[in-house]
Amino acid sequence: MSDLNALFRKRIGIKGEKKLAFEGLDDILEKTGKTIPFENLSIITSNLHDINKENIINKVLVRNEGGVCYELNAALYFFLMENGFEVSLVRGVIYNQGWMTIGRTHVAILLKHDGQTYLVDTGFGGNLPLKPVPLTGETVISQNGEFRVKQEKTEHGNHILELKLKYKDPDWKIGYAFDSSKPVENVAELNEVQTIIKEDPQSPFNKHPLITCLTNSGNITLTDTSFTQWADGKVTREDIDGKRFKELLKQHFDR
Repeated sequence: MSDLNALFRKRIGIKGEKKLAFEGLDDILEKTGKTIPFENLSIITSNLHDINKENIINKVLVRNEGGVCYELNAALYFFLMENGFEVSLVRGVIYNQGWMTIGRTHVAILLKHDGQTYLVDTGFGGNLPLKPVPLTGETVISQNGEFRVKQEKTEHGNHILELKLKYKDPDWKIGYAFDSSKPVENVAELNEVQTIIKEDPQSPFNKHPLITCLTNSGNITLTDTSFTQWADGKVTREDIDGKRFKELLKQHFDR
């Protein structure tokens, strides 16, 4: 077993060297979403490195940090590929009360299995499907809500991820658009994404620290000014200062 394979399994709590099957991906995605946080701390501190396999392994699996979409999904992409899955990375445009203007900066995974293509994403903050989502429009339901991928041509691609988060969304909302016909040819392409996320004034991730992770009952989100917990549909929010931020970062994220 490769270092990457062993380290990823250790990080998310999979024992042994059992061969992974498509039917077991739900469990893999759930464990990953609850173990590896979405965070921008290295962006805020300007502690960035080139996006390549070695650096991704070192950050996410050796130093046990989290990351943003192009780091988390790159790590999962390498792991799935090591385990024999047919996967590719794809770039998308986030929708947040309108299409974001910083371009195709969301990175997700397309997985082909048994003649079907699925969207796999562990880098979308608290919006994770936790299951492969077929590109057929079929709705999948997980602990985190309902998700579907519609085939719809826009200026940003040929598919749109829609979601309805449990306890949060009464109606379907757009997550992001992507183009399944334009996979990332080389992971080095993600350095362009990293540069935009770090430097663009419109980037949502280069201004304040953010770290969030799913839990068995919901999710937790920590910023430099607040700590928010969702548990079984109930939300609590605590206003915090810098000292409390460091305490909560250690308590909940072991950082």
